Amino acid sequence: MLHDRATHWLKGLDPERAHRLGILGLKAGLGPRQRGADDPRLATRLAGIDLPNPVGLAAGFDKNAEAPDALLAMGFGFVECGAVTPRPQDGKPRPRIFRLEDDQAVINRMGFPNQGLARFRSNLARRARRGGVVGVNIGANLDSENRIPDYVTCLEALQGLAQFFTVNVSSPNTPGLRTLQSSGALDELLHAVAAVGSSAPVFLKVAPDIDDSEAGVMVEAVARHGLDGVIVSNTSILRPESLKSANIGEAGGLSGPPIFERSTQLVRLFREAAGPDLAIIGVGGVDSAEAAYAKIRAGANAIQLYTGLVYHGPGLVQQIKAGLVERLQADGFASVSEAVGAG
Repeated sequence: MLHDRATHWLKGLDPERAHRLGILGLKAGLGPRQRGADDPRLATRLAGIDLPNPVGLAAGFDKNAEAPDALLAMGFGFVECGAVTPRPQDGKPRPRIFRLEDDQAVINRMGFPNQGLARFRSNLARRARRGGVVGVNIGANLDSENRIPDYVTCLEALQGLAQFFTVNVSSPNTPGLRTLQSSGALDELLHAVAAVGSSAPVFLKVAPDIDDSEAGVMVEAVARHGLDGVIVSNTSILRPESLKSANIGEAGGLSGPPIFERSTQLVRLFREAAGPDLAIIGVGGVDSAEAAYAKIRAGANAIQLYTGLVYHGPGLVQQIKAGLVERLQADGFASVSEAVGAG
């Protein structure tokens, strides 16, 4: 596939430069386009949102909502843009993205670089009447002493422009941000978020490095404050012994296959704690139909990927969807929703 060969060429460049060229290519209309509709067995419902398929793009790729429609045209069932913060910020010093080629993984310490809420809102407003499911990942500025008002500001400003919102308290690259996952701080944050009265579903994104026992605590907090679901999980600060690449000593969040097992285990724990009704999006190491199906069977209503695109190119989206259809058929499921939690 031509676009997958382009991905191979981009891997020869600095990761951040390659990423920027990819965004510019999408904005210029050079991205792949899916022909025809998805297989109806892939259609599903997520927190009241109808999706043509359960394969989504994780936050971090389109930080400023520059190309959500081009990404949807690739075949994603939904796209999450951001993270956006109230004020523009450069993020952490470069270099801050490191490919782990031998592990098909990435370490990043970006620190929420983005052009700020005003630019982000303008970009979303321009595509407001178009179809497709576009979500927004909201975060806090690096230098904010009180992070909670940053989330409220973003959520209030973007009402009516997104189909869902994600409260990101799990990035390892904003110092102190993960403390908002602790019970008292989480209650304070989610109370403030709930007070906004969002017109679209709101998800909480959690880290893979939490203790098993915290899954139930977080599910209770989500239910207590009326949020609609959880995204499991963000990148990891841990370094599995299986890693082989030269850059494993770099600080930041690890993504890709090395965190697949842990993130999938957490999906299962969250599903067990929540029961069948809470919406769960599974993220972490999805680079094949097999991995996507495993997360669905563990309890995810939908999945997201990002790092897999770095190594496999945009053709991965169609490969995963075709493989899901094959697995659903082989296991006797009439729809992807029937497979949720079946494992």
